Amino acid sequence: MPTFRRYSGGKFILLAGSTLVWLWTAGTAKAEKPTGQSNGVEVRVGIDDGDIRGSDNRALQAAVDYAAKLGGGTVRIGPGQYQMRNALILRDNVHVSGEPGKTILVACSALKTPLAADGDCRERQITLQDPSGFQVGDGVAIYDDHYKSGFEVTTATLTARVDERTFQISAPLYLDYLVSRKAVCCRAFPVVGGWNVKNAAVEGLTIDGNQAKAEYVDGCRAGGIYLFESDNISVRHCAVRNYKGDGISFQVSQQVTIEDCLCENNTGLGIHPGSGSQHPVVRRNRSLSNGDDGLYVCWRVKHGRFEDNEIRGNHGVGVSIGHKDTDNLFRGNLISANAKAGVLFREESQPMGAHRNVFESNRILDNGAKEGGASIVIRGHHDDLVFRKNTIGCPKGTIGGIGIRCAKESNRLQADDNQFVNLQKPIERAVR
Repeated sequence: MPTFRRYSGGKFILLAGSTLVWLWTAGTAKAEKPTGQSNGVEVRVGIDDGDIRGSDNRALQAAVDYAAKLGGGTVRIGPGQYQMRNALILRDNVHVSGEPGKTILVACSALKTPLAADGDCRERQITLQDPSGFQVGDGVAIYDDHYKSGFEVTTATLTARVDERTFQISAPLYLDYLVSRKAVCCRAFPVVGGWNVKNAAVEGLTIDGNQAKAEYVDGCRAGGIYLFESDNISVRHCAVRNYKGDGISFQVSQQVTIEDCLCENNTGLGIHPGSGSQHPVVRRNRSLSNGDDGLYVCWRVKHGRFEDNEIRGNHGVGVSIGHKDTDNLFRGNLISANAKAGVLFREESQPMGAHRNVFESNRILDNGAKEGGASIVIRGHHDDLVFRKNTIGCPKGTIGGIGIRCAKESNRLQADDNQFVNLQKPIERAVR
């Protein structure tokens, strides 16, 4: 039986331990005004103390959902390790706050099984060959050998058990996942996720992706911290390490701010703004030693500000930009020691080019070991690019290749007042 505790003010709350309790009666003290939020309820979650007590995603989700039902407020998560079988799902007008370096959300180990029956497009249930280990509430990804990447993957929550092998899911299947194409369901999810959320904030959380025991999910559908079709969201002072995929990914989202965060040793991209995200602010973050690009500016990212970030030691490109990514400013960043180019403009035709981007006062150093020593590579049609007041090249004692290698199709490149150091050639322009 759950127990009730009386506060000095005579109000009652319900303490939730290992068993999730979704409905509780609470008195609300006056909340401290969180950054970007109006006054509202404050809920404290902890392993051994707090308004709601527990050590897994169910306790955290109960607090966030409760605050949302009262119109918003702050959820403060105490120190300790919280075991996650699904994402902590953000809600409108709720600010989630942990203690930096001490509030740790740990992804559970992956579990994967083939589907026993085809998963049909728009169907809201799946049948598993081996359901052992899966339970209601788990976050899952469904795909097959044909639809297995990008937005082709379905992510959902197991919401009810229909029979021994069949579960209902929270969202319809996006496509047909066929047994004949080796369709599978795996327990895999963002550790923190927001879908169609407005005016929310996350700060002070450490994400442990449990990489050695996790299952990879494409960054279009997941990340250590992931947002989809959300608006006015801030993520500050968070760390994402060892996630089997992207560190922080936000897709089709507007007015997203990522500040003072660390993405380190994730197998995918470090930070991944994409798919039509407008007006992002990515500032004072560190993207270090990730398995792919440090900062991947995906399709149709416009009017963004990328400032004072450290993008270092990644196994791919430092900054990758391309398809219709226009009118962005990159200023004051350190882009260093990445295996491929420091900055790559991906191959695009003129209508799809990354036009009118400005790189100003960046240090782009010691990149491109796998790109023939080129620091900046511009491929295809990208017009009106500006590079000014940057330091581009290699450290003292080494000689690199090319500072800026520009395709003949790009028009009106401006490269003024840059400092090129220890390079064979500052700018190489392909002949038309």
